Amino acid sequence: MKLSELIKRLDLKLLTKSDFEDREITGGYCGDLLSWVMGKAKPGNVWITIMSNVNIVAVASLTDAACILLSENMNLEREIIEKADEQDVVILRSSKPSYILAAEVFQAVEK
Repeated sequence: MKLSELIKRLDLKLLTKSDFEDREITGGYCGDLLSWVMGKAKPGNVWITIMSNVNIVAVASLTDAACILLSENMNLEREIIEKADEQDVVILRSSKPSYILAAEVFQAVEK
C-alpha cells in the first residue's frame, strides 16, 4: 500500500510538505523509546509514536521509516516540522490512540 492511500483510508493529517506520499509501506512499528525504535523498526515502516521531540526526525531518517504517525493528537513545535521537511521525513497525525492506529495500519497493509 502506498502512503497516500493510507493517509486517505485512515483520515490522517499531513503535517509536513514531503513529496514522498507515494512511498510503499512495508509494515508498522509502535514505540516511544528512540534507541529501541532505531534497533527494531524496518525500512518502509509506519512508525506510530507519541514522542514529540526533534530526535524523532533523526530516528525516522536512520530507520528509513515511511513516515512518523503521531497518535492522540500530539502537537509538534514548528521547528520539528521544519527539520522533518529538510530531511524529507513525512509526519502524520491522528486523534486515535496508538493501539487503534496499529490495528488499522495492520489491516490496511497486511492484506
